[in-house]
Amino acid sequence: MRWVEEQQVWESYYRIPGDKCDIYGTCGANSKCTIMDDKPICQCLQGFEPKNQNNLSQGCRRNSFVSCNDKEKDVFYLTTELKVPETKYTWASKSMKLDECNAKCLSNCSCSAYGYNSNLDGSISDLAIGTECVLWFGDLFDTRNPKGYGRKQNVYLRIPFSTTAPKETLVGSNGNYSKVKKAVIIIVVILFIGLVLIGYYIYRRRYINATNNYCARNESEDDDMELPLFNIYTISTATNNFSEANKLGEGGFGPVYKGTLEGGREIAVKSLSMNSGQGVNEFKNEIKLIAKLQHRNLVKIFGYCTHREMKLLIYEYMSNKSLDYFIFDESRSILLDWPKRFQIVCGIAKGLLYLHHDSRLRIIHRDLKASNILLDEDMNPKIADFGLAKTFGGDQIEGNTHKVVGTYGYMAPEYASDGIFSIKSDVFSFGILILEIVSGRKCRSLYDENSTLNLVGYAWNSMKEGNEFKLIEKCLLKSPNDNMEEALRCIHIGLLCVQQMPVDRPNMSSVVLMLSGERLLPQPKPPAYCNSTYSSDADYSSSNRPQSGNLSITALEGR
Repeated sequence: MRWVEEQQVWESYYRIPGDKCDIYGTCGANSKCTIMDDKPICQCLQGFEPKNQNNLSQGCRRNSFVSCNDKEKDVFYLTTELKVPETKYTWASKSMKLDECNAKCLSNCSCSAYGYNSNLDGSISDLAIGTECVLWFGDLFDTRNPKGYGRKQNVYLRIPFSTTAPKETLVGSNGNYSKVKKAVIIIVVILFIGLVLIGYYIYRRRYINATNNYCARNESEDDDMELPLFNIYTISTATNNFSEANKLGEGGFGPVYKGTLEGGREIAVKSLSMNSGQGVNEFKNEIKLIAKLQHRNLVKIFGYCTHREMKLLIYEYMSNKSLDYFIFDESRSILLDWPKRFQIVCGIAKGLLYLHHDSRLRIIHRDLKASNILLDEDMNPKIADFGLAKTFGGDQIEGNTHKVVGTYGYMAPEYASDGIFSIKSDVFSFGILILEIVSGRKCRSLYDENSTLNLVGYAWNSMKEGNEFKLIEKCLLKSPNDNMEEALRCIHIGLLCVQQMPVDRPNMSSVVLMLSGERLLPQPKPPAYCNSTYSSDADYSSSNRPQSGNLSITALEGR
């Protein structure tokens, strides 16, 4: 090892002291001197601590020892805010590279720091002329803040790896720590991206296989599924992966989403919820029935898809949502003047007439209500949701079920109590709908001052008193008298449809003629459910209703 005498080093040692930090040993060993408010402030170098907390001028000592036996734990702290220390005990080289200088210091346990001729400003170093690498041994003396004191020099202080310091300022045994760190980060990022791409490829392959496996008609399914089968990927893309922004609403059956197919056709996708009360049978039932129905007042279905636990029905999109969206909202109800409401009443009647008499099969809807009447862009009504529908063949006019399903307030009394359903069950529901459309009121709410009458009872009392006008929604009363005569006729027809006995109710062919004014209206008999007794949920529970033999009846409002 070659020692460099003090007289061979900086010219800075020969100048006249400019402040107290220029006085040799002001802050002691391993400490940096800084002038603050004309006073010298002593601070320990990185990796050192004060020898005497009460007197910082006595210098500093290492807060942990470097480990010569485990060189990988020794690193160097890079500082550019330090005038190079006294060079009394140094070793210098003119030809070493930076990493060689680093390794040279690391190989000697006495080496405290090293400097290298790589100035920040590209000027000649403050080190000895022609010198590239300088190593310091033992304690470091006469260091200070270089502000206003010549050029800055890179100095690397040796510290244990465990010493707390900003990692970007550390230099390892094999070169610059930050460069190694950057290289490691780049490698990790590349590996991560590669794994993501591989994972996505595997996912896509499995997804396509799953689509082919689940979104296809199984051999065990009935052969009479006449609707097109949609690919789950197509539906997911159309609905933006069933996003909340595309959600149109949610009923007891499950959520409904708006979608747009690749060709621009807008669709509504009904997803059957596992908690809806509907099962595979109801799902298949709706597919089979609606595929065979073609009428302008029935919603059109484009196809279906089953994917694992998902059951999806794809309908035509109805831009004006459902009837209840308008008639039960005070601000939106004014958008439906009487001509539009009468058009809706007549459209529903014609749709039911088709189901009961003109379709290939006689179909009982069993869940006719305001939310199941959809409106297109011209406010034309379309009957939807055939999951609970039943078909009759030949001369059959009624059926019986052990499971009563539907919606409170719209169920005919014979169906709610004994499970007996027929076309007259739908007529009863239609009567309720007429009264709701004319009045803008919900069938199960209470409307008299004693809170005992529901909508049906209120309409019945109004007719008996000869004051049916009070049932008509106020925003409609400004219409011409001819319109109000139609409204009164609708109230009368509604009360005929909700009579207690099925035999007293008209069929839909008679209702259509009554609405057109081509048939005289008979006087209705007292209706069912006049008071609030039947409007509460409890009164529709299976335990409170009369039973027929061993018949087990449940009532669900899942739709």
